[in-house]
Amino acid sequence: MLSSIYGKIIRLRNTLYDKGVFDTFDLGARTISVGNITTGGTGKTPLVAYIAEVLAAGGEKVCILTRGYGRENATQRILVCDFENVLADARTAGDEPLELAQKLLGKAIVIADADRVSVAEWAKRKFGITTFILDDGFQHRKARRDVDIVCIDATNPCGGGKLLPTGRLREPLKHLARADCLVITRSDLVDNVADLKSRLAKWNSSAAIFEAKNIVAAITPIEEFHAKTQRTQREKPEAKTFAFCGLGNADNFFEMLRREKINVAATRAFGDHHSYTQHDIDAICDAAVAAGAERLITTSKDAVKISNLKFEIPCFVVEIEMQIDDRGAFDAMLSQNHLR
Repeated sequence: MLSSIYGKIIRLRNTLYDKGVFDTFDLGARTISVGNITTGGTGKTPLVAYIAEVLAAGGEKVCILTRGYGRENATQRILVCDFENVLADARTAGDEPLELAQKLLGKAIVIADADRVSVAEWAKRKFGITTFILDDGFQHRKARRDVDIVCIDATNPCGGGKLLPTGRLREPLKHLARADCLVITRSDLVDNVADLKSRLAKWNSSAAIFEAKNIVAAITPIEEFHAKTQRTQREKPEAKTFAFCGLGNADNFFEMLRREKINVAATRAFGDHHSYTQHDIDAICDAAVAAGAERLITTSKDAVKISNLKFEIPCFVVEIEMQIDDRGAFDAMLSQNHLR
């Protein structure tokens, strides 16, 4: 019943945008949206970071506009990073905006604001932005975009086939028809990528479809991660490890560690965007010791929220990057000269 009501609301909203009853607004610069059609972790944040790095390397002045899910005051405008400095913390900015700000320091401006149309005008005037990236923008139709990219998690592409709150679909799969590009994330974790591509083509026959996978770029002691020192590529992979995280899809993180030959003794998953306390960390350390683990390991998204907490055993941070199968074609699609 609730999914049916939710579906009717979503369909009506999209129809009103399609017919021009609801206005859309040009942000005044090339705009690239990265979003998804399901809830939970689909690999969107690594893709946003990848796109920002490509655009920055091409000379663009990049600004990431994000709602900043889970932050303390969702209506407040927060300048997370002004290109040269990180100006907020996870509490005020949200964990993913802060993660992006730290990773893209010197490459992009990051702003958290629910009203991405009004903040874009401000950012363009203040910073001379030439390209905006809408983080989690597929459903944010008020902002007009030049390229609409949707992440599809290969391990659960259809979110159970049901709309929220029964399933994980944020809108019906047929609405993928408005996307310009579909990126199949975690494509290395399934054997039937070709079959998935065929299914996606039925919903959108004109969109470019790319395969992507996450790779471990570095495993860094948490002190080095927060100090932004030189990253360490590997740290004692044979050491017994206790892994923890608060992600939309924790199992994929744990499985990635095992594929990387990390000796995972035990794991603990928290809810997505979990706000850690010292009590949580103490409990994690106790569980790790009980499992015979010599160290802890977590994600960069989690690490930005635990900088002021104390650990009884060493903690390491896994930094993840995205690899795309046809990088040349994907990067060309991002450029100012690419025609839709």
